[in-house]
Amino acid sequence: MHTLLNIFHLGIKEIRSLGRDTLMLVIIGFMFSAQIYVIANGMPQSLNKAPIAIVDEDRSPLSERIANAFYPPHFLAPDIIDQYVADPGMDRGLYTFVLDIPPNFQRDLLAGRQPAIQLNVDATRIAQAFIGNNYVQTIVNGEVSTFVQGHRTLTTLPVELETRALFNPNLNTVWFGAVIELVNSITALSIVLTGAALIREREHGTIEHLLVMPLTPFEIMLSKVWSMGLIVVLVAAASLMIVVQGLLEVPLQGSPPLFVVSMTLYLFTTTSLGILLGTVARSMPQLGLLLLVILLPLEMLSGGLTPRESMPELVQNIMLAAPTTHFVSLAQAILYRGADFSIVWPQFLALIAIGGVFFVLALTRFRKTISSMD
Repeated sequence: MHTLLNIFHLGIKEIRSLGRDTLMLVIIGFMFSAQIYVIANGMPQSLNKAPIAIVDEDRSPLSERIANAFYPPHFLAPDIIDQYVADPGMDRGLYTFVLDIPPNFQRDLLAGRQPAIQLNVDATRIAQAFIGNNYVQTIVNGEVSTFVQGHRTLTTLPVELETRALFNPNLNTVWFGAVIELVNSITALSIVLTGAALIREREHGTIEHLLVMPLTPFEIMLSKVWSMGLIVVLVAAASLMIVVQGLLEVPLQGSPPLFVVSMTLYLFTTTSLGILLGTVARSMPQLGLLLLVILLPLEMLSGGLTPRESMPELVQNIMLAAPTTHFVSLAQAILYRGADFSIVWPQFLALIAIGGVFFVLALTRFRKTISSMD
């Protein structure tokens, strides 16, 4: 009972200390409100206002017809440019696509030849380049076929494919982006809060005060874990209800309480990781650099931004040791597909195992760090 009281009172101290940190409170509020809203709405749903230029060396009715086929909202109105302007324009980032129609294109096409049209793509604009490449090919092929046949024809296939999109019938990327950004905010904030709490103790000299008190490293560490974890649980649950479900109108199919329970297990892991990083870093700038190395792989390789199946098998196996992989799977299964505990219990066990390992490592490192201060 004495140990529990120590952990409780130390945790209250951490919460009060955070309450006096105005900048951190502003960051927490921003991460779980405006950041989620802006990023969810900013994810590209389709090609939108892509800049395109056309080098028309043919000057024929067909080339004019192709140029007129590109219009908003998918593309900006095409710029008709000279071939010597194409490369400098792409170098300056003025155009994502440059379509070069060669001389005598219409004549060669009507003569039964197979003339080629050159399409230059600025691949640094990844989303537009990947999606727009198919758009451009489809538009050009459609206009050429219509011109040659003299009329538009609808191809009747022998088999009709009826597509039904489950869980997100309108393929609305806002639904996907909101939950994934909430997961990313939970990950980042839980690690930052616990790591910063430990470094703040060292920088302010209060860690020495704790060492002279009848407290164990276990009590000090667990107090930071539960207090910072509680803050993240509260703000994340509020964000889920107010921002995700309210402002963004994302329908939640599953049980929010079950999601909160899984988030609590996940926070046990990430807060322990934050303590571990706090013992390695000696200052806040060092902690920030460590976060860059840790957070980027956790967010990009966990299956939230891209499916894990599209990654190399070695990366998939390595990321099974990361808690984010299992939490993303939990969040998607519960909130999107309405899964209950009978379906997601393997992810729960994985989080418990990974969390236990991280906690032991962090506690061992924390004890070693404190013993060096004695």
